[in-house]
Amino acid sequence: MIIIGEKINGTIPSVKAAIERKDADYIAALAVKQTEAGATYIDVCASTAPEFEIETLKWLMDIVQNATDTPLCLDSPNPRVIEAVFKYANKPGLINSISEEGDKCEVLLPLLEGNSWQVVGLTCDNKGIPSDVETKVAITKIMVEKAAKYGITPDRIYIDPCVMALSTENNSMLNFAEEIRQIKALYPTIHVTGAISNMSFGLPVRSLLNKTCMAFAMEAGMDSAVIDPLNRDMMGTIFATYALLGQDKHCRKYSKAYRQGQIGPVK
Repeated sequence: MIIIGEKINGTIPSVKAAIERKDADYIAALAVKQTEAGATYIDVCASTAPEFEIETLKWLMDIVQNATDTPLCLDSPNPRVIEAVFKYANKPGLINSISEEGDKCEVLLPLLEGNSWQVVGLTCDNKGIPSDVETKVAITKIMVEKAAKYGITPDRIYIDPCVMALSTENNSMLNFAEEIRQIKALYPTIHVTGAISNMSFGLPVRSLLNKTCMAFAMEAGMDSAVIDPLNRDMMGTIFATYALLGQDKHCRKYSKAYRQGQIGPVK
């Protein structure tokens, strides 16, 4: 599972407070803990006032890159913010994200030409997030075709089908699973990711829904997720699901994770 660690995000109250008081040690500790827990990428998202976003995002990038070697996932809804800070990354990582909204593809895809950077693609457009599977798959095709013009192959793309809240869309999980299957059928080497916690928004015992959603999504073919790698229950679900799907020979990774204290009771 390709894990995009979600903890360094200015929408999280504790991180917002750390940004406001310029607490570099707090940010660095979050980066190190996520790396130690198994994060493949560390997402950095400022979520500040627009006039301070570039400055703040660069500050976050510098702290994380000094604290860990884990590649960054540069995250902003404004493509020009990512464009402005892109040169400060010390190694290829992920750009989060393009979509068919506005000119995001036109601004960000050229940055990935001729290098090994990868990109998250959201299945939304100027009309918002569609609720039907067919439109999300159609948007995926458009983004893949645009990326190909810059030499970006499907294996460098992470499609995020924009998980809808189960509390507002009764078939959210069923649609999410079908979107994963259809996208993977079209592009077998493409990655599928998503913010799993969106599924449980507005409902009680959110962790129960999130873990179950993860297992169903993995069975459908999802191979990446934007999650909190410090959540032992979720990490345990990932290791257990791979074992149950027959994708962990002799349950070696599951057993190793237990021995190393990544899953199970805290030793």
